[in-house]
Amino acid sequence: MIIAIDGPAASGKGTLGKRLAEHYGFAHLDTGLLYRAVARVLMDRNIPLADREAATEVALNLDVSHLEDDSRLRGAAMGEAASVVSAYQPVRNALLAFQRGFGAQASGAVLDGRDIGTVVRPDADVKLFITAAPEERARRRHRELLGRGEQAEYERILEDIRRRDERDMNRSTAPLKAAADAVTLDTTHLDPDAAFQEALKIVEAKRP
Repeated sequence: MIIAIDGPAASGKGTLGKRLAEHYGFAHLDTGLLYRAVARVLMDRNIPLADREAATEVALNLDVSHLEDDSRLRGAAMGEAASVVSAYQPVRNALLAFQRGFGAQASGAVLDGRDIGTVVRPDADVKLFITAAPEERARRRHRELLGRGEQAEYERILEDIRRRDERDMNRSTAPLKAAADAVTLDTTHLDPDAAFQEALKIVEAKRP
């Protein structure tokens, strides 16, 4: 069984992905970490994010073994950088085979990102599109960053989220959008537990 979860930044899709994977005993992949890792390598090597060829080379040779353990991938700056490199078609092509292979695990898989239900696994058994108001997403990201001891300004985070939404939804390569057969879940007024219960209902209703 494959569960595809898409949605904009800080909508709660990552948290839902993890909880659904734990509930069903499935493997989980936050595909956004792949693009964050590409951006991190470029930044570590002082290579401009605008260098598409370098970004593609990094993606083709990316070490994916410790993505979940790399705390540097979680910051707002890396998310913004990932939004830049993820717009490059060659980068997406380089990471596509790995994502599709991950979803083919016999034990089941949950993948979350921006184009899982539309490009990566359009054959997914269940497709969720998780969204929330930009202001609420900015509040969540603000709390998250403060909780990690990082300095954060709400207004700047809101501006970044709106800019990322604009870039992700209007890029020519795999734009952020709900698949035609996806179920949209607005988590603006839901806490994590309530969002999980709603998502669980959707999955159970669509399980083959």
